[in-house]
Amino acid sequence: MKSQADACCEPVAGLHAILLAAGAATRFGAAKQLLPLDGVPLLRAMVSRAAEVVGNALVVVLGARAQELGALLADTPARLVINADWSEGIGSSVRQGVASLPAECGAALLLLADQAAITVQDLRELAAAWQRQPARIAAAGYDGTTGVPAIFPRACFPALLRLRGDAGARALLRQHPERVLPVAMPRAALDIDTPEDWRLFQESAAASSRIR
Repeated sequence: MKSQADACCEPVAGLHAILLAAGAATRFGAAKQLLPLDGVPLLRAMVSRAAEVVGNALVVVLGARAQELGALLADTPARLVINADWSEGIGSSVRQGVASLPAECGAALLLLADQAAITVQDLRELAAAWQRQPARIAAAGYDGTTGVPAIFPRACFPALLRLRGDAGARALLRQHPERVLPVAMPRAALDIDTPEDWRLFQESAAASSRIR
């Protein structure tokens, strides 16, 4: 008989993750996917966190610097998808990721490679909410809004495949608020878009460590 601890560490059945990491990080001015987090590059750390929830059912969408970043993930569970149209905007990466999912996929967990504050526990709570109401979109709730990470059931895939330009998954959340199941996740408010964002994140992480 499996213990509760064993069960919580098993991949969530039917759930696949799409980690979006195709952007050129122009506002940051460098490859932010290479920033050090937990002793490894940020991209690799985020792959590790997602894999804790979905196991090998994990796609990473790369675009700018695809060869360099892909080399970081050679020995991880991630399957790489290269988005040649990454400069179009995040919508193209969502489309590429969703189009690559297998037929047995029941839902897609979308998350951004620069959401450095997101924890494995955050992702597990999101997955648990979706499992309780699998017909709804379980989405991170923060600052009075909803966004990614978010889990979209398969019925939403056609709409995700219609996204264009810089219209990401949040556009779909706005269009169908009645289908959204908010899951409190204040850490999702932080994207590492600028060097100042990274500095604030590091200061917050250091403060949290001192409190513990």
